[in-house]
This record gives sequence, structure tokens and C-alpha cells, in this order.
Amino acid sequence: MRVQPGASRDAVIGKIGDEWKIAIAAPPIEGRANKACIVFLGKLLGCAKRDVELVNGHKSRSKTFEITGMTAEQIEDRLAESIK
Repeated sequence: MRVQPGASRDAVIGKIGDEWKIAIAAPPIEGRANKACIVFLGKLLGCAKRDVELVNGHKSRSKTFEITGMTAEQIEDRLAESIK
């Protein structure tokens, strides 16, 4: 997943190659964007934020999240549905 911190709003931008791009309003300072991304993904996917874990890319725009209780297909479908 590619995260763009400091955006005007939280939103799913789309898919670039194999990677989803997400805009997050929080700045990339002291992990604020990472925390905001976890909360945003939890709401978007309909799961608790405890079920969303950032496993790789804490200081990078390319991040890997582990979502507990959902299949990859379910995640892909919900991300695709949320594009505006």
C-alpha cells in the first residue's frame, strides 16, 4: 500500500500497478500518519483498529498492513468500492 500523508482528506485514490494508494490528512510526524491510516483502514474495511497492523514500512510511504479476519478478496473489494 502506498500512503500519501498530509493530504487534504483521507481517501482511497486508486490502484497503481499492484499497490493501492491512500491519501491521509495527518502529517508524517511522530507516527501520526501511520496511526491515522490504521484508523481509516479499520473504518473503511468495517473492522476494529486492533485488527489492522502495520507490519512493514513505518518510515516509508510504501507500507504493508496485516488485516485480521478478512480475506484478500474482501479487502480488495472494499477498497475498490470506496474509490470516489
